Amino acid sequence: MELITALLLFAFVASATPGPNNLMLMASAANFGIRRTLPHMMGVCIGVIMLIPLVGTGLMQAFDQITWSYDLLKILSILYMGYLAIKLVRTQTEDLNHDSQGQPLGFFQAVLFQWVNPKVWSMALAAITLFSPQRNFDNILLITTAFALVNLPSIGIWVLLGQQVRIYLKSAARLQAFNLAMVILLLGSLYPMLDIRGGAWF
Repeated sequence: MELITALLLFAFVASATPGPNNLMLMASAANFGIRRTLPHMMGVCIGVIMLIPLVGTGLMQAFDQITWSYDLLKILSILYMGYLAIKLVRTQTEDLNHDSQGQPLGFFQAVLFQWVNPKVWSMALAAITLFSPQRNFDNILLITTAFALVNLPSIGIWVLLGQQVRIYLKSAARLQAFNLAMVILLLGSLYPMLDIRGGAWF
């Protein structure tokens, strides 16, 4: 029971703290509302749940065998988050009711984004290292289940926060200022990746 409690607490803290996923979900809810953000939110949850067992069952060892793969993932992450930042800062509004032009991140885009999201890789590796150092299948399944239970409500907090922020963004100028702030925070989340040590960044 103590192990399960510690695991659930770890999953909550790892899922609810600021990172690319939560910043983008908050920005999406502020720009497009909760309903249009739901596919993005579900994609994040499913993507995380898919990645954890793969990391636990040997994916990291496969990457270790291909040394340049770390640098490739770094480059892909930087490029994709840069693309998302540009997309966000260019979001415009048609009127004061926030009928935003453009589209929020879709379900499959959000799932695939987890493969280049440095926080999710770090989170998965830390969870496996702490709670299943022997890579036991039952423990890996338990870790995956814990994140499946905790991740969605944790990231949902940021969606609700974005919806509340939306109330105060009554003009295009305010929305643009908010989006610019989100872009700065999103790009700032790349900072831990810039310290390359032996090719490992997870």
